[in-house]
Amino acid sequence: MNRVVHPIEEESYRRLRARLDTSHFPPLTRAVVERVIHSAADLDYATDLVMDEADLAKAHAALHAGAPVVVDVAMVGAGITRRETVCRLGDAEAGPGLTRSAHAIRLAHKQVGPGALWVIGNAPTALEELLTLDADPALVIGLPVGFVGAVESKAALRESGLPAVSNVSEKGGSAVAAAALNALLYHPTSAEEKL
Repeated sequence: MNRVVHPIEEESYRRLRARLDTSHFPPLTRAVVERVIHSAADLDYATDLVMDEADLAKAHAALHAGAPVVVDVAMVGAGITRRETVCRLGDAEAGPGLTRSAHAIRLAHKQVGPGALWVIGNAPTALEELLTLDADPALVIGLPVGFVGAVESKAALRESGLPAVSNVSEKGGSAVAAAALNALLYHPTSAEEKL
């Protein structure tokens, strides 16, 4: 199903592309970079984001085949359009050495099993916990924000070898994490491109 783009969004992308040449990026990488920049009005994401086109292609296929989408907080889920998400933060409890966010990731992992797309935009501890599990993800969008643990958790994600979208700086957050997933949702499948 093709998405109808509002004229304001079209103009926003026109202005973004007038200020930043993204034509050298492969298609899915370009889609993620542009949508993240659009969500934050921050051109620096063009050099801050880290991802691999082959990983994005596999994740795009999994997403459009119905793979579950897990989010760390409801705000990330609220930003993801046209798709149901799993968020277990409301069921989670903190304990000794365990944040609510980390517990929520454990609960979600038990619920969805392998092959999910994980979208973490808030809590570095959620990303850290995910890296301890045998989640076998289709993709991890690890864009938690903050001055404590965010950079380190994203570096650990990149070092893990898991298919991922992350960034190098402290920046991130719910809006950009949702935007990265939406970029894959909105990008047409080969069947849609033939229509």
